[in-house]
Amino acid sequence: MKPKKCRSAMWGRTLLTSCVLILGASLAYAGSAKVSNDLSGVKSSGQVDVIVQYNQVPTAYHHQKVFNRGGTLKRDLGQFKGGAYTMPAAALADLAADPEVIYISPDRPVKGASSGPNAVNDFHIATINAPAAWAEGLNGIGIGVAVIDSGIAPVPDLPTNNIVYSQDFTGSTSGSASDQYGHGTHVAGIIAGNGRKSTGSAYSYTFMGIAHKANLINLRVLDQNGAGTDSEVIAAIQAAIQLQSTYNIRVINLSLGRPMWESYTVDPLCQAVEQAWKSGIVVVVAAGNYGRDNNAGTNGYGTITAPGNDPYVITVGAMNTMGTPDRTDDVPASYSSKGPSLIDQVIKPDLVAPGNLIDSLYTPAETLNQENPGYEIPDSLYITNGPVSPSAYYYALSGTSMAAPMVSGAAALLLEQTPTLTPDQVKARLMKTAFKNLVQSAVVTDSTTGQTFDEQADIFTVGAGYLDIQAALASTDLAPSAVGSALSPIAKIDSSGDVVLLVNGSSVLGGNSVLWGSSVLWGSSVLWGSNVAGQSVLWGSSTLTGDSVLWGSSEDQSDSVLWGSSVLWGSSVLWGSSTSTGKLALQSDKPKR
Repeated sequence: MKPKKCRSAMWGRTLLTSCVLILGASLAYAGSAKVSNDLSGVKSSGQVDVIVQYNQVPTAYHHQKVFNRGGTLKRDLGQFKGGAYTMPAAALADLAADPEVIYISPDRPVKGASSGPNAVNDFHIATINAPAAWAEGLNGIGIGVAVIDSGIAPVPDLPTNNIVYSQDFTGSTSGSASDQYGHGTHVAGIIAGNGRKSTGSAYSYTFMGIAHKANLINLRVLDQNGAGTDSEVIAAIQAAIQLQSTYNIRVINLSLGRPMWESYTVDPLCQAVEQAWKSGIVVVVAAGNYGRDNNAGTNGYGTITAPGNDPYVITVGAMNTMGTPDRTDDVPASYSSKGPSLIDQVIKPDLVAPGNLIDSLYTPAETLNQENPGYEIPDSLYITNGPVSPSAYYYALSGTSMAAPMVSGAAALLLEQTPTLTPDQVKARLMKTAFKNLVQSAVVTDSTTGQTFDEQADIFTVGAGYLDIQAALASTDLAPSAVGSALSPIAKIDSSGDVVLLVNGSSVLGGNSVLWGSSVLWGSSVLWGSNVAGQSVLWGSSTLTGDSVLWGSSEDQSDSVLWGSSVLWGSSVLWGSSTSTGKLALQSDKPKR
């Protein structure tokens, strides 16, 4: 079958220009081979915080190279083959000329993204079929999940015996890894909260973590304002790798990120998460909260943040449960970042999970609560005949930061069930079994501003589909165990410039050994429909979707990349005019339903 042109059947406009422009985006980001583009605007007379990657684990000899140029060492990132330094900007080019230096980038700020007032119960537990796991006796016991975030506060639903290790990487004077911001506690509750303060006959709803008996490794990298740096996150990832065998760390949750500046092949955050993945740890990353960003005319496409752009990791977007336990009415959250990734065109997110108005844990003293009064859920939401006064234990936040820990909890359950699964096998199984019969298009209205957003469940918005824990646990299919066997696919255009293709490579997710439609099979035959020189046209599940990037069964959109506005990837920076300073991190917005 000859591939059809990449066009939107619903909107009737060609996407050919978009397909070509994405290649222009790659060229626009191509800078110096050894120095990141966002260092080009730094004043040569000033000091700059940088991460230097070497071709080997650095020794005192390598650090001396920076000292000789007027620099100082902030943090040794030896296992990562790098170091974080403060040094004169004028010396960067000279240092980059050293043959042992691979790449120099700023020690960029990272930040968690989550906020949102309470409205209704989110019912995410039912939506992703978590109770089916609990009915089988699975609860994450014995599995270590490293939460790299703003720390974890002492709250009743997270007993101290479940937090088996804590370490602070922010350099705070107290050295405490306790959460002062509120983000990490909320994330940890989604993974492993035990529901203590909402369990019993007096309660109408129990807020239970997905893997509520998993062990938490608390690695604090975000300060009291929810801000951190690349080097702090990298150091925490290295600590998780070093502690892997001690605490059976099988999962890392990263509900944080920052804008992309370079290919994942040199981005220091991406290199760090790959190191963890190759060490046997499943890495789950939030996709980002830029789905409403239309500054570059992309309608939110191409806004995946780092390190969620890395093809190894599981990148998670957010869904809106619409306040019901029935997932068939759920729609993509309008703020959830969409793929493909800039520069490399990696197809992200990999899958989606509930992320809108998610109820989890907090303490009243945390910065998030102080800055956002009213996010506490009312007691009446979960206490039978309870008052409308604010809860002292539960808090509603929105963002892909809330969706990621649901997938981390699901991964912990899979690994408890089958400890021999490799990270690639976990990723492939979660994606293969994801629920794909999603609402194909919807108009989402911001209840505060009245602004409307056209949402569609296309591959760049929902990836392989909606997390389904019951289906994942019921599956016995195995992807190859080799590291990198489940790399996220790459989007390309063919030589004629009018067809969007998916590069197969050796990944089971983008190769010829798997169909992600309604009858998923592992095998050796080509199951994706059209195949052009080792590249498959993107997928779907209906009779005409061998050349589609859509999930669902509508024949009307069988050859469509989108159901809404065209993907205008373009070549401009999506992160606004301040990106040259490197200070625009993953800023919290206030997503509403």
